Amino acid sequence: MTQIVDSETALTVPESPVEHSALTATTTEEAAAPQPDATPTVLEDTPGPEPTPALNAPSAVEATLEDDNEPQNPLTEKFTEAEWKALKEFRSTLHETFKEAFPEQDNAGSTSYQLWGVTINPLKPKDARVSVVLMKFLRARNLNPAEAKDMLISTLRWRKSFKVDEAMNEKFPEDVFGKLGRTYGKDKDGHPIAYNLYGANKDLDAVFGDTQRFLRWRVAFMEESITLLDFETIDQMVQIHDYEGVSMSSRTQASKTAASEASSIFQGHYPEFLAKKFFINVPSFLTWIFWIFKPLLSAATVAKMSVVGSGSKVIGTALLPLIPADQLPKRYGGDADGF
Repeated sequence: MTQIVDSETALTVPESPVEHSALTATTTEEAAAPQPDATPTVLEDTPGPEPTPALNAPSAVEATLEDDNEPQNPLTEKFTEAEWKALKEFRSTLHETFKEAFPEQDNAGSTSYQLWGVTINPLKPKDARVSVVLMKFLRARNLNPAEAKDMLISTLRWRKSFKVDEAMNEKFPEDVFGKLGRTYGKDKDGHPIAYNLYGANKDLDAVFGDTQRFLRWRVAFMEESITLLDFETIDQMVQIHDYEGVSMSSRTQASKTAASEASSIFQGHYPEFLAKKFFINVPSFLTWIFWIFKPLLSAATVAKMSVVGSGSKVIGTALLPLIPADQLPKRYGGDADGF
């Protein structure tokens, strides 16, 4: 089976859309959330009349947030009690986490680090956007703080060794990569839309011949897409995978190698960035595989995936309920000029 990246996918030619997703899918909905702490708060007895029951008493989560003075934004307000409990435990280890991630740096445990445009201060981690970023790692690891810590350490180390900032500033040849990935428009919930155009460059040797260059471009494209997220109201994106021009011969050993390495990167270091994924212009020789693999996928994973046929009318019928016509290119059934 050819290894392909799922929600934060490398631009490679998979054997099928479903194999692509089944290899690396990590969804929050599949996580078995831990049970919230049911230990009641013990209050000291004081003399006086019986208190009058408060109207519209806050929930356990609201009370916790009020007591702890947690900074909030529209995304953190959706956290469950179990998620807040896991987050506080995870957050308390940031000093140690940073020290383990950067053992060669003497003051690593007290130095702030910027991840996806969000500054994380291990000594003062109470920040709504920081909470949103950390929750991604927790949700990817079933709200297990220890496993989320390991994932964050691995991600911080990888970003340093890969030199992500340098990849973002690198100039890649437009004739090779210029048409392979685009961001354009937003869905009706405000999620930015990233397009992966698998058949846009038929010169596979130029695209995948230098594996490390391809990986740097693909990581840079992902980081560019993430800059469209504010981590206040939006922290996920829609991905549209266009297979127009893909054929049975569109797989080479170089593309398989690139897919394998990219799969490891995106599965391990970019958790919970997918809101919805559409596979469009899917060749018939790939479509039937979806129905074979569908029973093996969780309901949560299947709910995020849609396999669509070819032609602007067919594609528009699938996309327009989620994407406004003025945000969808005409080639996909919308009204926008697009790209």
